[in-house]
Amino acid sequence: LILGEGLEKKDQDFAAGVEKELAKYKTEGEAKEEPPKEEPKAEEKKEEKKEEKKEEKKVVTVTAAQVKELRGRSGAGILDAKKALAECDCDMEKAMEWLKKKGMAKADKKAGNLSVEGVIASYVHFNSKLGVLVEVNSETDFVALNEIFKEFAADVAMQVAAQPDVKFISVDEVPADLKEKEKALEMAKEDLDGKPDNIKEKIVEGRLKKKFEETALLGQKWLKDEDKTVQEVLKEKIAKLGENIVIRRFTRLTLGEGLDKKDADFAAGVEKELAKYRK
Repeated sequence: LILGEGLEKKDQDFAAGVEKELAKYKTEGEAKEEPPKEEPKAEEKKEEKKEEKKEEKKVVTVTAAQVKELRGRSGAGILDAKKALAECDCDMEKAMEWLKKKGMAKADKKAGNLSVEGVIASYVHFNSKLGVLVEVNSETDFVALNEIFKEFAADVAMQVAAQPDVKFISVDEVPADLKEKEKALEMAKEDLDGKPDNIKEKIVEGRLKKKFEETALLGQKWLKDEDKTVQEVLKEKIAKLGENIVIRRFTRLTLGEGLDKKDADFAAGVEKELAKYRK
Protein backbone atom coordinates (compact mmCIF):
# COMPACT_ATOMS: atom_id res chain seq x y z
CA LEU A 1 0.00 0.00 0.00
CA ILE A 2 1.23 3.51 -0.84
CA LEU A 3 -0.35 6.27 1.29
CA GLY A 4 -2.72 8.43 -0.74
CA GLU A 5 -2.21 6.43 -3.94
CA GLY A 6 -4.93 7.36 -6.44
CA LEU A 7 -6.09 10.40 -4.46
CA GLU A 8 -5.81 13.91 -5.80
CA LYS A 9 -3.63 15.91 -3.45
CA LYS A 10 -3.78 19.70 -3.53
CA ASP A 11 -0.55 21.68 -3.18
CA GLN A 12 -0.62 23.48 0.13
CA ASP A 13 1.51 26.25 1.59
CA PHE A 14 3.10 24.60 4.65
CA ALA A 15 3.52 27.90 6.50
CA ALA A 16 -0.09 28.75 5.80
CA GLY A 17 -1.08 25.35 7.15
CA VAL A 18 0.82 25.99 10.38
CA GLU A 19 -0.80 29.40 10.72
CA LYS A 20 -4.23 27.84 10.16
CA GLU A 21 -3.65 25.28 12.91
CA LEU A 22 -2.29 27.88 15.34
CA ALA A 23 -5.29 30.11 14.65
CA LYS A 24 -7.50 27.53 16.37
CA TYR A 25 -5.78 28.27 19.65
CA LYS A 26 -5.74 32.06 19.49
CA THR A 27 -7.73 33.74 22.22
CA GLU A 28 -10.97 35.44 21.54
CA GLY A 29 -9.32 38.68 22.61
CA GLU A 30 -7.39 38.74 19.36
CA ALA A 31 -10.57 38.79 17.33
CA LYS A 32 -11.36 41.91 15.38
CA GLU A 33 -13.39 44.51 17.15
CA GLU A 34 -16.93 44.74 15.95
CA PRO A 35 -18.33 48.13 15.08
CA PRO A 36 -20.45 49.64 17.86
CA LYS A 37 -24.08 48.75 17.67
CA GLU A 38 -26.84 51.29 17.89
CA GLU A 39 -28.52 51.49 21.29
CA PRO A 40 -32.01 50.04 21.06
CA LYS A 41 -34.88 52.33 21.88
CA ALA A 42 -36.61 52.15 25.27
CA GLU A 43 -39.61 50.30 23.83
CA GLU A 44 -37.32 47.78 22.15
CA LYS A 45 -35.47 47.23 25.46
CA LYS A 46 -38.77 46.46 27.19
CA GLU A 47 -39.65 43.94 24.49
CA GLU A 48 -36.20 42.32 24.78
CA LYS A 49 -36.58 41.99 28.56
CA LYS A 50 -39.93 40.30 28.10
CA GLU A 51 -38.39 37.88 25.59
CA GLU A 52 -35.50 37.16 27.96
CA LYS A 53 -37.91 36.28 30.75
CA LYS A 54 -39.77 33.93 28.46
CA GLU A 55 -36.54 32.21 27.43
CA GLU A 56 -35.22 31.81 30.98
CA LYS A 57 -34.55 28.15 31.72
CA LYS A 58 -34.78 26.31 34.96
CA VAL A 59 -31.42 26.36 36.74
CA VAL A 60 -30.05 22.84 37.02
CA THR A 61 -27.45 22.10 39.67
CA VAL A 62 -24.77 19.78 38.29
CA THR A 63 -22.45 18.16 40.83
CA ALA A 64 -18.77 17.35 40.32
CA ALA A 65 -19.52 13.68 40.93
CA GLN A 66 -22.07 13.64 38.08
CA VAL A 67 -19.61 15.33 35.74
CA LYS A 68 -16.92 12.81 36.69
CA GLU A 69 -19.26 9.87 36.07
CA LEU A 70 -20.37 11.17 32.68
CA ARG A 71 -16.79 11.89 31.64
CA GLY A 72 -15.80 8.38 32.66
CA ARG A 73 -18.51 6.90 30.47
CA SER A 74 -18.23 9.22 27.48
CA GLY A 75 -14.66 10.51 27.41
CA ALA A 76 -16.05 14.03 26.92
CA GLY A 77 -14.41 17.18 28.27
CA ILE A 78 -15.45 18.75 31.59
CA LEU A 79 -17.41 21.62 30.02
CA ASP A 80 -19.16 19.37 27.49
CA ALA A 81 -20.13 16.89 30.20
CA LYS A 82 -21.45 19.65 32.45
CA LYS A 83 -23.43 21.23 29.62
CA ALA A 84 -24.92 17.86 28.62
CA LEU A 85 -26.10 17.22 32.18
CA ALA A 86 -27.56 20.71 32.46
CA GLU A 87 -29.41 20.33 29.15
CA CYS A 88 -30.78 16.93 30.17
CA ASP A 89 -31.77 17.77 33.75
CA CYS A 90 -28.94 15.55 35.11
CA ASP A 91 -30.36 12.44 33.44
CA MET A 92 -27.21 10.38 32.78
CA GLU A 93 -28.62 8.32 29.89
CA LYS A 94 -30.08 11.35 28.12
CA ALA A 95 -26.81 13.22 28.66
CA MET A 96 -24.92 10.33 27.01
CA GLU A 97 -27.28 10.51 24.04
CA TRP A 98 -26.88 14.30 23.90
CA LEU A 99 -23.08 13.97 23.76
CA LYS A 100 -23.33 11.22 21.17
CA LYS A 101 -25.50 13.37 18.90
CA LYS A 102 -23.20 16.33 19.39
CA GLY A 103 -20.16 14.30 18.44
CA MET A 104 -21.84 12.83 15.39
CA ALA A 105 -23.05 16.26 14.25
CA LYS A 106 -19.46 17.49 14.30
CA ALA A 107 -18.33 14.41 12.43
CA ASP A 108 -21.00 14.75 9.75
CA LYS A 109 -19.94 18.36 9.04
CA LYS A 110 -16.40 17.12 8.35
CA ALA A 111 -17.44 14.16 6.20
CA GLY A 112 -17.11 15.97 2.85
CA ASN A 113 -13.59 17.30 3.45
CA LEU A 114 -10.76 15.91 1.33
CA SER A 115 -8.47 13.56 3.25
CA VAL A 116 -5.16 12.66 1.57
CA GLU A 117 -2.73 12.59 4.50
CA GLY A 118 -2.67 9.86 7.14
CA VAL A 119 -0.83 6.63 7.93
CA ILE A 120 -0.51 3.02 6.86
CA ALA A 121 -0.86 0.92 10.01
CA SER A 122 -0.07 -2.76 10.39
CA TYR A 123 -0.90 -5.72 12.58
CA VAL A 124 1.00 -9.02 12.64
CA HIS A 125 -0.36 -11.86 14.74
CA PHE A 126 1.93 -13.31 17.41
CA ASN A 127 2.51 -16.52 15.41
CA SER A 128 3.53 -14.49 12.32
CA LYS A 129 0.97 -16.32 10.18
CA LEU A 130 -1.46 -13.43 9.72
CA GLY A 131 -0.78 -9.82 8.81
CA VAL A 132 -2.90 -6.78 7.94
CA LEU A 133 -2.10 -3.42 6.36
CA VAL A 134 -4.67 -0.62 6.53
CA GLU A 135 -4.65 2.93 5.13
CA VAL A 136 -6.38 5.56 7.26
CA ASN A 137 -6.52 9.11 5.90
CA SER A 138 -6.71 12.51 7.58
CA GLU A 139 -6.93 16.03 6.15
CA THR A 140 -3.52 17.20 7.42
CA ASP A 141 -0.22 15.70 8.57
CA PHE A 142 -0.75 17.51 11.90
CA VAL A 143 -3.48 15.00 12.75
CA ALA A 144 -1.64 12.12 11.06
CA LEU A 145 1.17 12.56 13.62
CA ASN A 146 -1.26 12.67 16.55
CA GLU A 147 -1.01 9.68 18.91
CA ILE A 148 -4.82 9.34 19.12
CA PHE A 149 -5.00 9.06 15.33
CA LYS A 150 -2.12 6.56 15.10
CA GLU A 151 -3.59 4.41 17.87
CA PHE A 152 -6.96 4.38 16.08
CA ALA A 153 -5.32 3.27 12.81
CA ALA A 154 -3.48 0.46 14.63
CA ASP A 155 -6.73 -0.64 16.29
CA VAL A 156 -8.45 -0.75 12.89
CA ALA A 157 -5.69 -3.05 11.58
CA MET A 158 -6.20 -5.36 14.57
CA GLN A 159 -9.98 -5.25 14.00
CA VAL A 160 -9.55 -6.42 10.39
CA ALA A 161 -7.20 -9.21 11.48
CA ALA A 162 -9.73 -10.45 14.06
CA GLN A 163 -12.63 -10.60 11.58
CA PRO A 164 -11.74 -12.74 8.55
CA ASP A 165 -15.27 -12.43 7.09
CA VAL A 166 -14.81 -8.68 6.62
CA LYS A 167 -14.11 -8.00 2.95
CA PHE A 168 -15.19 -4.38 2.46
CA ILE A 169 -15.03 -1.04 4.27
CA SER A 170 -18.77 -0.41 3.85
CA VAL A 171 -21.78 -2.08 2.22
CA ASP A 172 -21.56 0.52 -0.57
CA GLU A 173 -18.32 -1.15 -1.75
CA VAL A 174 -19.99 -4.51 -2.45
CA PRO A 175 -19.79 -4.97 -6.27
CA ALA A 176 -23.10 -4.85 -8.16
CA ASP A 177 -22.43 -8.19 -9.90
CA LEU A 178 -21.89 -9.90 -6.53
CA LYS A 179 -25.17 -8.44 -5.25
CA GLU A 180 -27.02 -9.77 -8.31
CA LYS A 181 -25.41 -13.21 -7.99
CA GLU A 182 -26.31 -13.52 -4.31
CA LYS A 183 -29.83 -12.28 -4.98
CA ALA A 184 -30.37 -14.94 -7.65
CA LEU A 185 -29.18 -17.67 -5.26
CA GLU A 186 -31.49 -16.45 -2.49
CA MET A 187 -34.52 -16.16 -4.80
CA ALA A 188 -34.04 -19.77 -5.89
CA LYS A 189 -34.08 -21.23 -2.37
CA GLU A 190 -36.76 -23.82 -1.61
CA ASP A 191 -38.12 -22.08 1.47
CA LEU A 192 -39.41 -19.28 -0.79
CA ASP A 193 -41.29 -21.56 -3.18
CA GLY A 194 -44.93 -20.63 -3.57
CA LYS A 195 -44.57 -17.15 -2.08
CA PRO A 196 -45.68 -14.09 -4.12
CA ASP A 197 -42.82 -12.30 -5.89
CA ASN A 198 -43.23 -9.10 -3.88
CA ILE A 199 -42.96 -11.06 -0.63
CA LYS A 200 -39.94 -12.97 -1.91
CA GLU A 201 -38.27 -9.68 -2.87
CA LYS A 202 -38.70 -8.27 0.65
CA ILE A 203 -37.43 -11.43 2.33
CA VAL A 204 -34.39 -11.64 0.05
CA GLU A 205 -33.65 -7.94 0.49
CA GLY A 206 -33.57 -8.42 4.27
CA ARG A 207 -31.34 -11.48 4.02
CA LEU A 208 -28.86 -9.79 1.69
CA LYS A 209 -28.76 -6.64 3.83
CA LYS A 210 -27.76 -8.71 6.85
CA LYS A 211 -25.29 -10.80 4.84
CA PHE A 212 -23.46 -7.83 3.33
CA GLU A 213 -23.40 -5.93 6.61
CA GLU A 214 -21.52 -8.87 8.11
CA THR A 215 -18.80 -8.41 5.47
CA ALA A 216 -18.49 -4.61 5.93
CA LEU A 217 -15.99 -3.23 8.44
CA LEU A 218 -17.89 -0.08 9.50
CA GLY A 219 -20.88 -2.02 10.78
CA GLN A 220 -18.89 -4.38 13.01
CA LYS A 221 -18.77 -4.15 16.80
CA TRP A 222 -15.65 -2.36 17.99
CA LEU A 223 -13.31 -4.91 19.59
CA LYS A 224 -12.39 -2.61 22.48
CA ASP A 225 -16.01 -1.66 23.24
CA GLU A 226 -18.73 -3.89 21.83
CA ASP A 227 -21.42 -1.35 22.71
CA LYS A 228 -20.15 0.69 19.75
CA THR A 229 -19.62 0.00 16.05
CA VAL A 230 -16.50 0.85 14.05
CA GLN A 231 -18.54 3.61 12.36
CA GLU A 232 -19.45 5.18 15.72
CA VAL A 233 -15.87 5.09 16.98
CA LEU A 234 -14.70 6.64 13.70
CA LYS A 235 -17.15 9.52 14.16
CA GLU A 236 -15.96 10.00 17.74
CA LYS A 237 -12.37 10.38 16.50
CA ILE A 238 -13.48 12.86 13.83
CA ALA A 239 -15.27 14.94 16.47
CA LYS A 240 -12.30 14.77 18.84
CA LEU A 241 -9.56 15.57 16.29
CA GLY A 242 -11.59 18.08 14.30
CA GLU A 243 -10.81 16.64 10.86
CA ASN A 244 -12.40 14.22 8.45
CA ILE A 245 -10.93 10.72 8.88
CA VAL A 246 -11.39 7.97 6.29
CA ILE A 247 -10.64 4.26 6.56
CA ARG A 248 -9.76 3.94 2.89
CA ARG A 249 -8.60 0.37 2.28
CA PHE A 250 -6.98 -2.70 3.78
CA THR A 251 -5.26 -5.89 2.73
CA ARG A 252 -5.02 -9.13 4.68
CA LEU A 253 -2.19 -11.67 4.26
CA THR A 254 -2.53 -15.24 5.54
CA LEU A 255 0.54 -17.47 5.44
CA GLY A 256 0.22 -20.18 2.79
CA GLU A 257 -3.15 -18.94 1.54
CA GLY A 258 -3.87 -20.38 -1.93
CA LEU A 259 -1.17 -23.02 -1.74
CA ASP A 260 -1.91 -26.75 -1.79
CA LYS A 261 -0.53 -28.25 1.38
CA LYS A 262 0.19 -31.96 1.15
CA ASP A 263 -0.55 -34.20 4.12
CA ALA A 264 2.67 -35.96 4.96
CA ASP A 265 3.44 -38.94 7.15
CA PHE A 266 5.61 -37.39 9.87
CA ALA A 267 7.39 -40.62 10.75
CA ALA A 268 8.09 -41.35 7.10
CA GLY A 269 9.45 -37.84 6.71
CA VAL A 270 11.87 -38.29 9.60
CA GLU A 271 13.00 -41.65 8.20
CA LYS A 272 13.61 -40.06 4.82
CA GLU A 273 15.78 -37.32 6.32
CA LEU A 274 17.79 -39.77 8.42
CA ALA A 275 18.41 -41.93 5.37
CA LYS A 276 20.49 -39.11 3.88
CA TYR A 277 23.09 -39.52 6.58
CA ARG A 278 23.36 -43.32 6.54
CA LYS A 279 26.25 -44.98 4.84
